[in-house]
Amino acid sequence: MLEANVDFHIHGKYSGGTSKDMTVPLIAEQAPLKGLDVVATSDALHPMWRKHLREHLIDEEGLYTTRHSKTRFIVQAEVEDVKRVHHVILLPSLSAADSLAEALKPHSPNLRSDGRPNVRLNGEELADHVEDVNGLIGPSHAFTPWTAVYKEYDSLKECYGDNLKRVRFLELGLSADTYAADRIEELQDLTYMTNSDCHSPWPHRLGREFNRVEVKELTFEEMRKAISRDHGRKFTLNVGLKPLEGKYHVTACSRCYLKFKWEEAMKLKRRCPECRGIIKKGVAERIDELATWEEPRHPTHRPHYIHILPLAEVIALATRTRTITSKKVKERWDALVGKFKTEINVLVDEDIEEIIREDREVGAIIKMFREGRMKYVAGGGGMYGHPTLDGERDRYYKGGQKTLSDY
Repeated sequence: MLEANVDFHIHGKYSGGTSKDMTVPLIAEQAPLKGLDVVATSDALHPMWRKHLREHLIDEEGLYTTRHSKTRFIVQAEVEDVKRVHHVILLPSLSAADSLAEALKPHSPNLRSDGRPNVRLNGEELADHVEDVNGLIGPSHAFTPWTAVYKEYDSLKECYGDNLKRVRFLELGLSADTYAADRIEELQDLTYMTNSDCHSPWPHRLGREFNRVEVKELTFEEMRKAISRDHGRKFTLNVGLKPLEGKYHVTACSRCYLKFKWEEAMKLKRRCPECRGIIKKGVAERIDELATWEEPRHPTHRPHYIHILPLAEVIALATRTRTITSKKVKERWDALVGKFKTEINVLVDEDIEEIIREDREVGAIIKMFREGRMKYVAGGGGMYGHPTLDGERDRYYKGGQKTLSDY
């Protein structure tokens, strides 16, 4: 058996709000620096993107390679169904993507124009089409308030109907983790995915959340077995941001990002008294509503979940640099990755004392989040949260005035 680091969900340049740099050559170049062995192709239902994929990828038993990189690619798409629920789809080949795109064409107004298309089908109907091409389907970022399964339904059965038996995984999203999701009884048998859902290829986005899987070899069928926990194949680690960093973790105004307790937001009819923006329910509050138990109950198959920060973000904190793409941050990043081979090695695997010896300031922050001592300002309403070393506090509305309050 071998272990591989996998990011099962990203986006290409034909999806809205995505960098023009999201091309196969750049992704293949950056993934090894991150430490990823397998990356999603993204957006495989888009005809121009499939053309781009075929120009650059070589089939290797359902996982594809490029001529100039060892990075493997798994064919992946994301679609929005008729209820505005997003689904991650994994496919055994680009030919399967051709067939699925053809089947969905009569149901989609924008299959040829948007990398993440809308389809006029519900989750159960969509799962039928994915099954027809021998693919896999599961909810994307399952708890976010705009386009997730739990914003629309109170159970997965309501979404997928009789096809729920075909759903083997659920993507947690940046605003949730295993500790939150394992309070919900209906999720106990599913494999959790931690994926980046990134829109740019640089290592502070690509693989910012990833999965470590144990498989016999790097093929699509082995990935299928790992997701289904079949014949000893399995996920051995979920790695992701602290949910407090997610854009929708707590209830907040979607215009000015002032935070609210949900009870207060309801009294205000979900309209911000400061700017009249819409107040969006946070993932934390939604999970409280869905929870079966007060505390998580982890099934025996559930791997450990590790919270990390992107290395560029760590360096920016250490150097008090405002932008993570600055020359100062890049130089320190290059030095650490040059020494320890990949960003994931630095963040997760390398002995912390070795990192501290190489870079004392950066190593000290990595030690903090490895030990669970990092403090955060929570994200909400569409604005990312962030770690803090300065005692920053969340800004909440209370009793008609803005107050500072610890989350």
